[in-house]
This record gives sequence, C-alpha cells and structure tokens, in this order.
Amino acid sequence: MGKVLVVEDNPDNLRLITKILERGGYAVAAAPNGTEGVAMAKTECFTFIVMDVNLPDISGLEASERIRKDGLCKDTPIIAITSYAMRGDMARILAAGCNGYFEKPIDPLNILDEIHKITGRKK
Repeated sequence: MGKVLVVEDNPDNLRLITKILERGGYAVAAAPNGTEGVAMAKTECFTFIVMDVNLPDISGLEASERIRKDGLCKDTPIIAITSYAMRGDMARILAAGCNGYFEKPIDPLNILDEIHKITGRKK
C-alpha cells in the first residue's frame, strides 16, 4: 500500500502505531524526533506521515512546517497525534501544514480507517 513515516519519540506509542500500519499493509519508517523526521522527508517520498506533536527537539508542528517548505513531497498528508488537545489546537495544527489530527490515546481498532478518511485513501 505504500511506505509511511512515523515521527514518534515514545517507544510504546511507536510500536503500537507501527503494528497497526503494518497490519494495514504499509511499510513503516520511523524517526525518534522532529529533526530526523524532516531529514527523512527530504530524502524520500512517503504515502503519508504520522507526526507526534510533542517531540524532544523541535515540535511536530515545526517539523511539519519544515516538511511543507522543504520536503521532497510537499503535498504528502501529515496526520498529527497529540495528547494535549485543547481549544484552538486544531487551528494551530492545520496552520502548521497538517491535514488532521488525533488525540492520544489512539483507538487501535479505528485509527487506520480515520487516517484513510483524512488522507482520502481507500482501504
């Protein structure tokens, strides 16, 4: 189905989203921080990117902005994942170049369908 970039610093969250995506037929590349995620997006075109918002170096929003500005595939859908969703966050996330977002904890049974809705991909 394609290759997906997951930018996530928490090993447990990374394992969970990777298993879900692999069961959905995707190959997964992982980056533990925003800087590495941006670097990977500059060298390879991904089907979509799953971006944690709270990362240890640069925020996922800054990483998304950099990918939109300098990424190999500037139109690649970016889906943010955050545990800090508050009023106004949706607007900030979309303004950074993301196509949508999910709140943690994610629902492992429905997350792939929701990602497909955001990205416009079929199952």
